Amino acid sequence: MNRTPADRPEHPRSAERFNEEAATSTVQGGGEAPDIEAGIAAIRNVVKTLPVRPGVYRMQDSRGEVLYVGKARALKNRVTNYTQVSRLSKRLQRMVAQTRSMTIVTTHTEAEALLLEAQLIKRFRPPYNVLLRDDKSFPFILLREDHAFPRVQKHRGARRAKGQYFGPFASAGSVTRTLNALQKLFLLRSCSDSFFSNRSRPCLLYQIRRCSGPCVGRIEPDAYAELVEDAKNFLAGKSTGVQARLSKQMAEAAERMDFELAAIFRDRLRALTYIQGSQTVHAEGLGDADIFALAAKGGAMCIQAFFIRGGQNWGHRAFFPSHTADVPEDEVLSTFLVQFYEDMPPPRRILVDRDVAEAELVAEALCEKAGRKVLIERPQRGDRKKLVDQASRNAIEALDRRHAESTTQTRLLRELTDAFELSDVPKRIEVYDNSHIMGTAATGAMIVAGPEGFRKNSYRKFNIKKAATDDDFAMMKEVLERRFQRLEKDDPDRSSGEWPDLILIDGGRGQLNAVLEIMEDAGVHDVPVVGVAKGPHHGREGREVFHLPNGRELTFPVNSPLLFYLQRLRDEAHRFAIGTHRAKRAKSLTTSSLDEVPGIGPTRKRALLMHFGTARAVKGAALDDLEKAPGISKATARQVYDYFHPNG
Repeated sequence: MNRTPADRPEHPRSAERFNEEAATSTVQGGGEAPDIEAGIAAIRNVVKTLPVRPGVYRMQDSRGEVLYVGKARALKNRVTNYTQVSRLSKRLQRMVAQTRSMTIVTTHTEAEALLLEAQLIKRFRPPYNVLLRDDKSFPFILLREDHAFPRVQKHRGARRAKGQYFGPFASAGSVTRTLNALQKLFLLRSCSDSFFSNRSRPCLLYQIRRCSGPCVGRIEPDAYAELVEDAKNFLAGKSTGVQARLSKQMAEAAERMDFELAAIFRDRLRALTYIQGSQTVHAEGLGDADIFALAAKGGAMCIQAFFIRGGQNWGHRAFFPSHTADVPEDEVLSTFLVQFYEDMPPPRRILVDRDVAEAELVAEALCEKAGRKVLIERPQRGDRKKLVDQASRNAIEALDRRHAESTTQTRLLRELTDAFELSDVPKRIEVYDNSHIMGTAATGAMIVAGPEGFRKNSYRKFNIKKAATDDDFAMMKEVLERRFQRLEKDDPDRSSGEWPDLILIDGGRGQLNAVLEIMEDAGVHDVPVVGVAKGPHHGREGREVFHLPNGRELTFPVNSPLLFYLQRLRDEAHRFAIGTHRAKRAKSLTTSSLDEVPGIGPTRKRALLMHFGTARAVKGAALDDLEKAPGISKATARQVYDYFHPNG
């Protein structure tokens, strides 16, 4: 397919693999002025050295920030197109005007270039590429096979553990429902290996018939292996045989008048019937497939995905790719597919609601990634067409909902602008909060919100290092100083969109004045700050008081939508701060001061703790006492003593 010169996605593969096979060069162009002639000159300098072979190119601005990543069948021909300005769209002309250097990576094939392109897009997130905004990993079900009694569990991230992975599931909720069904149906264990090895009597899951109790010998290994095989068949969509076996076992138990066992099989059959009814779709012969449909409206796009595995519906999710202005819909879908399967195995069949740009090349790249054949099809009739039409309806409905939500959000932000007397509608709101218990495990937290809602990939946590951890003013000062020092270093000209348009802090007039002083010292005079303080009844009646820098105090009616919005921001910051604090506190419970002593590994640490009881006792022990500990030599005892008594 012929693409406009700069609208290419990338597919992640290990960059190292490609770079081992490829030649990489960075050519700097002259001139720093933000004009299109300087950009063209920089590109022409690169064109002189380019080969006519497949590869990937990165366009960078004067600071080295990546503007765009593209792939080409013939690098020289593709990059030359950027010098023909009259043929470029306004969007691409702006990109060329910002370009000051390029990085080139050659590959053996165009399919390799497409995979590498997607990888680099995900890594650099360039402003001129179509981006898959929802980059959260998908959950899988993992049936581990590194134990005599395999464990079933939810899994996210890299698939390194030995076992079989079933997925992806659209959400954690769909995984949880399926895991619950597996426990009811097949009684597989879900506990960790350490928990399993230390049991002396059955746990609660055995009592409520969610586990077969292999940890205490309530089931033979062969019988457990049969349950594991049934679970694999069920997850692979072969539930008919499982259903027939359960029915036969129930009937046999009833004939023996073992009604208690028959009731267990009956309950498992009910669970199987329920999960079949909630997951099965009309996809006879479809096997494993993903279904994608795109909807466009008002300059926004939505791609709805359905995940079908073994004829079972494992959920659906709507995606809203960004930077899609002036990009044809077939190219958006093509770019989306390659980015989507960057870190997830593609199924054997992908159904789409329209033709995909460079469909043969995308399929070739996915085949190479999967190590088997991958088909991209646009069904025209039958049940598969009905499934695609269902995805299309869902895409339209999801886009309409998002449009309605964004309209409401826009209205709220305008009300906020008027209420707080801001110069313009804020695009980035930062909310700060601190958390600690009696000065321990002190942390600061920052959440970010904007017209599109919460930006969770922009959240930040701060470990309090200098401030007294029972001094909320000092903690807030440290957090904001570190935040603005980083901003001044990374983005002094404020061009990245990372500078806040409004800061909300949890606190009253005192906290606000302290923050304003910090901002003044940092030389930041144009970022509005508002303090959110609980009302006379500690916010239970929704009577928060908002403190403005000019001395004004605002309250809103208890049923005000703007008040609800501001409370959501404050509560989200509080939730994130508490979660960060708890994680830090939990980590501190599993560490001790002995971890910092050079030369003290797990064995010696265990010997010292077994002898003295606590790390504090080790710290206060005399040298003679340390030398008496089993397994501790005089040299090691001296090393421990000197660490805790540096002055002798």
